[in-house]
Amino acid sequence: MEEEDPEFSATEREVFDAAALLRCYANGVFPMGEARDDPRVFLVEPDQRGIFPLDRFHIPTRLKRTVRSEPFDIRVNTAFLSVVDACASPAKGREDTWINGPIRRLYGEIHALGHAHSVECWKDEVLVGGLYGVSLGSAFFGESMFSRMTDASKVALVHLVARLKRGGFTLLDAQFITEHLMQFGAQEIPQSAYLRKLAPALKIKADAASLAHPMSGVEAVERALI
Repeated sequence: MEEEDPEFSATEREVFDAAALLRCYANGVFPMGEARDDPRVFLVEPDQRGIFPLDRFHIPTRLKRTVRSEPFDIRVNTAFLSVVDACASPAKGREDTWINGPIRRLYGEIHALGHAHSVECWKDEVLVGGLYGVSLGSAFFGESMFSRMTDASKVALVHLVARLKRGGFTLLDAQFITEHLMQFGAQEIPQSAYLRKLAPALKIKADAASLAHPMSGVEAVERALI
């Protein structure tokens, strides 16, 4: 279900700004654009919500070996807008994107405020994969991911989960469920159940700054599976 909220549906800066975007997340809705070249922004409140239960995260056996072997240099928040742009770039099966100009600007603003984060995979000083999302309280709202090398986005996801657990986060929102995410233990719950999980998560202060603290591949696997 896609539902526009008149208070936040305008794309003008003075109406739909960083503060309004954070209120959207606190209210259980999130923004999307219609297409890359369409400046309109609308709010989505799905009937069913995808989440990762952090106490039941699953890592496939082969991926465990990959993460432990540390094929990538993992960095956090060093190239946030580059990650957003990579997620918006055309890829096989995804020729267009919901990330338009206003969306990019808004996430850049909340990144500057410390509420949006990127987990990045680098290889030989080239950004080859990663993801980004939004933090509020002890909730993390995953937005998008990309991969230009095998397993790069998967490794970023494992590191995200491990770092969220280390920082005291209690909720990881995946928005929509896919078969790809289900292999990691993602599940779908009604929006009403999601809101019941969101409310207490917003009241807990997690340590978002700790997301950027170094972590080995071995530790990432161990922490993600705790």
